[in-house]
Amino acid sequence: MDVVYSIKPLLAIMVSLVAACLILLTGERSKNLRESWTILASVIKFIIVVSMVPSVLDGNVLEYTIISLAPGLFLQFRVDAFGLLFGILASTLWIATSFYSIGYMRGLKEHAQTRYFFCFAIAISATLGIAFSANLLTLFVFYEMLTLATYPLVAHKETPEAIKGGRKYLTYTLTAGVVILLSMAIIYRLTGTLDFKPGGFVAGSASADMLRFLFVTLVMSFGVKAAIMPLHEWLPTAMVAPTPVSALLHAVAVVKAGVFGVLRVILYVFGPAFLHDTGLWILLAYLVSFTIIVSCFFALAQDNIKRRLAFSTINNLSIVILGAALLSADAIKGGMLHIAFHGFMKITLFFVAGAIYVKTHKQNVSELDGLGRQMPLTMGSFAIGAMGVCGIPPTCGFISKWYLCLGSLAAHEIIFLFVFLASALLDAAFFFPIVYRAFFKKTKEDINPGFNEAPLFMVTPLMATAFFSLVLGIFPNAFVHFIEIAALAVQNIMGG
Repeated sequence: MDVVYSIKPLLAIMVSLVAACLILLTGERSKNLRESWTILASVIKFIIVVSMVPSVLDGNVLEYTIISLAPGLFLQFRVDAFGLLFGILASTLWIATSFYSIGYMRGLKEHAQTRYFFCFAIAISATLGIAFSANLLTLFVFYEMLTLATYPLVAHKETPEAIKGGRKYLTYTLTAGVVILLSMAIIYRLTGTLDFKPGGFVAGSASADMLRFLFVTLVMSFGVKAAIMPLHEWLPTAMVAPTPVSALLHAVAVVKAGVFGVLRVILYVFGPAFLHDTGLWILLAYLVSFTIIVSCFFALAQDNIKRRLAFSTINNLSIVILGAALLSADAIKGGMLHIAFHGFMKITLFFVAGAIYVKTHKQNVSELDGLGRQMPLTMGSFAIGAMGVCGIPPTCGFISKWYLCLGSLAAHEIIFLFVFLASALLDAAFFFPIVYRAFFKKTKEDINPGFNEAPLFMVTPLMATAFFSLVLGIFPNAFVHFIEIAALAVQNIMGG
């Protein structure tokens, strides 16, 4: 890999920080102008991120150093294939979420909209900082920045329930942050660096027991945001947040940042060889397999739509980690692809939940009878998103889950193949009853309620993300070359 000095990573991160300042300056005086800053910044950010794709596919790594703090310790950005994949996801879905947020906040006449859009811009900037971090230190700085920026979003409604959810979120994530900081200090003392390296860099720097301890502390600390059981409870509680925030948490930023951090630790700090030699991979695989299956049963028991979606997210995050833990090329590739593809599918499902609430104020699955006749575009998009999460072709979820299944066979671990297949069946068990209720059960309120969708600013983004869930299932390399980027990342990790 050739290192190319470029200011593009910094510009991609700074554009939404500038937008955040403009949003504050505009305030409530001009809502149209305030929201225009959000949309303009999201489009510019996307263009900058996508402009880095050709260089990375040519085998280059884009690098920009902010400051050197000590020998081997830098606040630095480095855009490699894995980071670029996450950056593309975040920048793409921020455009959709920006439009959707305008429709949602206006539709419900929400309070503190300036604060909402300000924190939203800071959160996406932090997410890009995480994606393009060159080392654990830079990742940690933006990881904590993301935590602080999303707290006001989780507690946005300022009800006792919202304040409680926000405090629980902070308690879990800030405590995990302290443990990450401690582990980073030990690793720097042992190795003299915190720079990510494909295949890992800590092996042989200390005793096996010490490295096992560091692996566990880092994986479980990043695993808080990745909602590995039993560290998951903050996530369903945080569903008290406005639906665009829930979409941000699940598809773009917080939990994806957590699972991204876990994969960085597995593949770029410790490395596949270390996990294989120490047997840590099998312990991690069984832990996340437990999370995958149990979270599905929790989802089956939820009547609240957003809580059901939350437990589905917990399930899919652990699917990504299981792919990395299996250490085979196809499984790692499938896990990386699932980060991106799950984002499109899950944000569609949350967008639908929000559109239903704005239009009907319904929040429970049991209240959705006949809703597909009133909101066919919305519920049709839900059906596409549900198919994708279940891994049904021609959605993009089929592509990532296919690679995960191939990877489990390549690793000669049939038990984990059954975990993937059982998860898909359980996904169908808690998603398709919603589709059935919406389209095939008669409503108790009106025999024929007629066509009556949510505002256009909400329906258009959810239809767009549903559409791309299909397009990427048929042409997975379309637009931004997800397959090629993931393949390049795996090639670098596996050494060829």
